[in-house]
Parts: sequence; structure tokens; C-alpha cells
Amino acid sequence: MESSEEDDDFPSIESITPQSKIDSVHQSHTEKGIRKLCCELLDLKDAVENLCGNRRTKYLAFLRMTEEVVEMEHELVELRKHISSQGIIVQDLMTGVCRELEDWNRANADDNDTAPDAEGDEAQDPLPNEMDDHKKTFLEKIDVLLAEHKVEEALEALEAEERNFPELKGSGDSSIEVSSYKSSFLERKAMLENQLIEIAELPSVGASELKKALSGLIKLGKGSSALQLFLKSSGSCLQKNIEVFLPSCSVCPKIFPATLSRLVFSMISLTTRESGLIFGDDPVYTNRIVQWAEWEIEFFVRLVKDNAPSSETVSALRAASICVQDSLKYCIMLESQGLKLSKLLLVLLRPYIEEVLELNFRRARKAVFDSMEVDENLHLSPHFVSSLSDFATSSDSVLVDSGMKFLYIIADILEQLTPLVVSHFGGNVLPRISQLFEKYTDALIRALPATSDDDSAPELKESIPFRAETDSEQLAILGIAFTIMDELLPSMVVKIWNPKSENQEPGNETIVPNASTNTELKDWRRQLQYSFDKLRDHFCRQYVLSFIYSREGKTRLNAQIYLGGDGEDSEWDTLPSLPFQALFSKLQQLATVAGDVLLGKEKLQKILLARLTETVLIWLSDEQEFWGVFEDKSTPLQPLGLQQLILDMHFTVEIARFAGYPSRHVHQIASAITARAIRTFTARDIESALPVDEWFVETAKSSINKLLMGASGSDTSEIDDEHIIPHADIVSDSDDTASSLSSVESSESFASASMGELESPNFTDQES
Repeated sequence: MESSEEDDDFPSIESITPQSKIDSVHQSHTEKGIRKLCCELLDLKDAVENLCGNRRTKYLAFLRMTEEVVEMEHELVELRKHISSQGIIVQDLMTGVCRELEDWNRANADDNDTAPDAEGDEAQDPLPNEMDDHKKTFLEKIDVLLAEHKVEEALEALEAEERNFPELKGSGDSSIEVSSYKSSFLERKAMLENQLIEIAELPSVGASELKKALSGLIKLGKGSSALQLFLKSSGSCLQKNIEVFLPSCSVCPKIFPATLSRLVFSMISLTTRESGLIFGDDPVYTNRIVQWAEWEIEFFVRLVKDNAPSSETVSALRAASICVQDSLKYCIMLESQGLKLSKLLLVLLRPYIEEVLELNFRRARKAVFDSMEVDENLHLSPHFVSSLSDFATSSDSVLVDSGMKFLYIIADILEQLTPLVVSHFGGNVLPRISQLFEKYTDALIRALPATSDDDSAPELKESIPFRAETDSEQLAILGIAFTIMDELLPSMVVKIWNPKSENQEPGNETIVPNASTNTELKDWRRQLQYSFDKLRDHFCRQYVLSFIYSREGKTRLNAQIYLGGDGEDSEWDTLPSLPFQALFSKLQQLATVAGDVLLGKEKLQKILLARLTETVLIWLSDEQEFWGVFEDKSTPLQPLGLQQLILDMHFTVEIARFAGYPSRHVHQIASAITARAIRTFTARDIESALPVDEWFVETAKSSINKLLMGASGSDTSEIDDEHIIPHADIVSDSDDTASSLSSVESSESFASASMGELESPNFTDQES
């Protein structure tokens, strides 16, 4: 049993399958696979053939259906003709019946001979055969044309019918038959109008199709609707162009108004030109075009405001200037087409331009002294830089830097302005420049040494990054302000206001200097002069006050110097009093420093020295304490005191004449002081035989020569140090002392120009 089981598990060698049988078995399997694959391919081929057959069958069926549709259309036409023929038969039948009724009515109308003619006419021919046939045929033809959207043919047919039947146009009373036909005619006409409106309102309608549709509406008597559709189409086209452009505004914030104005005004020009071709010169249509153009300009201004940079930036100022320049140019071009839109544009833009100007100048006022360091990238004219660099001191250049910073701020604003902005808004720019210069001079005033009256605003002084302590620094402040006021600012403004630089551009014909522009420039120059005069007068006032008052607050120029003498002295010292000799010395010292600091500014040097002299006399004229001593009856007065005072006044006038600066105003104030002194002494019964004026003049001249040459009737060493250098509390650049009075060379340091070389300046105080 065990052996048999082993035999089953391990068959004998004789039971192994031969290789030939294996090959035959595999060959039979391969053949079966190939046959199966062939059968599947044959099935796929049959399916493809069936599909092609079905498609061909369906295509043939489609062709048959198309032919059937065509045949059906022919049948419908035939049916329509049949219906028409049947209608004719019915009409003939009705005509026959009407004739029979007419005959019957005539036979029985013996009692109705007096009936109105209208009733007889109505019954005579209630439905004329030929006329009704024409009307039916015409209405059918119009219906077919409208169904096929052949609007041009339908329009021609309607116009022809209106020519044949004028009553279709009229609105008077007509018969029932005519009214019925007219209502049908108007109904078809309204249908044609709706089709034309639909064509005009299509977003993709072309220019030629739009013109045809609008012309059709005009022929139908709907010119108002045609114009509305025309303007709507133009506005829609403009809106699409603007929507495409607006996203790029942020890329070019300064110049985007140029492209925007070109889009808007070119569309206005195109619309105006096309409207003239389509609608003609009818004033009704022209007024509507103008109104539409005004609406588009208002929309344009809003777009500029909404997409412009922040109003206080330079980019906003440039964008606004370009907007005015380009849009006004286009408005001038549109005037040839009968559109005068410049005034409206200026009215709409004025608030925006003024806002941008105001915010830019407000930003400039804040930036004047924010940072005194001048950026090396500032693009200033070399002439400007060299003009201010002449005033740079060895100790500190902050003062010059502040002037350059101020000029750069002004130049940066002026460079953004275009010629047409200057022409129309220059009157708003000039006052703001003068206000900015006034703020600049106010800051320079705070940089000067202040008197005790000016110590109430320490917070302002702390905001100034520099202080002018020496005479040269103070004169440099005046020189810089004068150079900016008299040379640099006018040069910058005239360059922008000059029409010759832009007269080649079209549209700039309006930039012609006129009387109003010249007046504005003159007023502006006067405002600059007024601001500088404040700075100059402050300097002169504090300089004179520091000369008159000592450190202890006591005045050096008081009435006591004119109370000395007992009236018995036979030898009177014919020299000016010590304070006026010290004044002469101080003016010499200051003239020496001014000759170095204000080199080439002789006009300014003379004005300053003249103003300093005037300020001394103005103080003396207004000092009530000084005159109160003379008016006090308890104070003894001597005739020599009056002579001394008159000599001091003549001496002061001769100082001005000798130095060559304006002396007219000095002479007027000195004459007023002399007259007051004579009245005061006369009122005190002080009688004195005064020498003639020529004696005082010659004595004053002689005194100047004595002081210059060191040969005086009294030794100049008697002039105490308190009077020789009364300005000792202010650091002076000059090393000269009282010995300068006796040196010949010192006379050369004084202003040496003759009086004829100087024009009389305009003074603002005491004259005002």
C-alpha cells in the first residue's frame, strides 16, 4: 500500500509529457488567440461600417429635411398667395353686395333726398377695390421686409408710401378707412424704428452700420432718439478706453492726465465731427452735443482728481500742470469746431489746482528748515550755488545751506509748472512764493541777536539751527536774503514766466505778457522787498539799540550831553558830541566788514549804512525821555546845548553825504529834530543867536576831516571807551579800535561811492 502511494506522488519516468506534445499544445493556444483577435477585429470593422452608414444616413436625412423645409416655405408662400386671392374674392363679393345694397337704397330713397352729403358719400363707395388691394399688398410687403430685417428696403418703401399718400403724415381728421390704414402704417413704422434702435444699441455694431441706423431714425422723424443713441455709443466707447487705461495710472502718476485728456478730447472732437455729418448744423442737435461734451469734461476732471497722487506731493503738482496744459490745448483746438470749453474747464480745475498749490507750498513751508544739510543730488544752477557760496564763512556753512535749500524748494515747485498753468494760475503762485520767502526771512530774523523786547519767544529761537553772533555773520544773512530777493528768485520766476521759451508749441498763443501779468510781477517784487525790509530793519534796530544802550541798560545818547556849559565859555569845542563821534566810528567799522562780506553788493552796503543812520535819528526823534528833559522846566538849559544838538544833526547828514549813500531821508529826520529842538528851547525862553546853516555844514564837514586825519580841536583820546566801542557786547570782526579815527587808511574802508552813483531806495518805516 505504501509503495502504491509513493508511485502516485512520484510518477514514473514513462509518464513524462514529450516535448512535441508540449509544442502542439502551445501552438493550439496561440492559434486560438489569433483567431479570437481576428474575430474581434472583424466585429470592430462591422461596427465602424455601421457607424459610417448611420452618419451617411443621418446626413441624407438632414438634406431631405432641408429640402422639405424649403418646400414648406414655398408652400407657405403659395398659401399666403392663396389667402390673398381668397381675400380678393371676398372683397369682390363685398363689392357686389355693396352695389346691390346701393341699388336697393336708391330705389327706396325717395324720402331721404335731404340727407347730408357726407352720409351719401359714405355709402357710395365703402371699400374701393383697387385702393384696398394696394394697401393690403403694401402692408404684406412691409411685414415680409421687417421679418427678414431688411430695414433699408422697408424704410424706402415707407418713404415712398408717404409720398404717395400725404395724409399718412398729417394728423388731421380723416375717414374711418384711412384712419385704419394709417394706424397699420404707423404700427409698421414703429416696428422699423425698434429694429433700427436695436441695431444701434448692439455692443459690436460697426461705425457704418451705426450711421445707417441713425440715418434711418432721422428719416423716420426720430432725430432726438438718434442723437441720444449716438451720444450713448460715443460715451460707451470712451468709457471702455478709459477702463483699459486707468490701471496704468499708478505706473506713470505724473503724466497720466496727458493720455487721459487725449482720450477724452479726441472722442469729443470725433463725436462733434461725426454729428455734423449725420445731423447737420441744426442748433437743437448742436446744443445737445455741447451739453454732452461738458458732461464728459466734468467726468474727466473727476477722474483726474480720483486717480492723481496725494495733493501735497510734487507728483500731484506735475500731474495737475500737465492736465491743465494738455486739456487747454485740446480746448483751443476744439474752438475751430464751434466748441468753446476753455472757461468751463478752468472753472472745474481751479479748485483742484489751488488745493494742490496750497498743499505743496504748505509742505514747502514745513521743509524750509527741517534739514539744513543740502543733498548733493539737488539740481541747482551753478550761478545760484556760486552766488550764495560767496557768503560762506569759515566757521559755519549752515546759513548758505539754508539758502540753497530754500532755492531748491522753490525751483522744485516752479519746474512742475507748465506755461498755461503760469498763464492762468500764476496769480496764485506768486503770492505763495512771497509768503514762503517771508517765512524764510522770519527765520533769519530769529537767527539775528535779539533785543530784550524779543526774548518772549524762546521756543522759536531754539528751532533755529544757527545763530549769527559776529558782524560778518549778520551781514552774510542780509547778503544771502538780498541776493535771493533781488537776483535769484526773480531769475527763476522770469525763466518760467517768459513766453519766448514756449512760443513754438501750438496752443500757447495765450501766453502773452499783458498788463495784468506785469502788474502781478511788480506786486510780487514789492512783497519780496517788504519781507527783506523787515529783516533789514530788524538788523538795524538791534544794532542801533546795542550801540545806544550799555550792558547795564543805560542810554549813552541822552539829553545830559546837551545840558553842559554855563553859557560863559568863549571857546566852544566845535566837534560833534561823543556819541555821534562813536557812531561815525561804528559806521566805519561796519563799512569795512561789509566791504569784505558784501563784496559786489554796493547797493546793499549803502542801503544798510543809510538805514542805520536813519534808525539812530528815528530813535532820537521818538525817545520821549530824551525830549522830556528839555521840556522839564526845572532842568537848566544853555544856548550851547542847542547849538551842539544842531551840529550833531548836521554832522549826521554829512556822514551820509560823505559816505555816498542816500541822505534825503536822513536830512528830513534831522531837520525835524532840529526844528523841534528850536521850538523846545524857545518855549523855555532860551535865546541864542544861532549861526547860519552854512556854518553848521562847514563845521560838520570839518569835523569829519578832523576825525579822519586825527587833527581836531580837542584830543580824540578824551572819547571814552564806552563811546568808542559801544557795541562791545556784540563780537566784532574788526580789530580796529579808536585809533581808526585818526588813520588815513580808515577813510578808504568807508563807502566811497559818490552820491550820483546810487539810486534812492524805497524805505518802509518812518515813511509809512
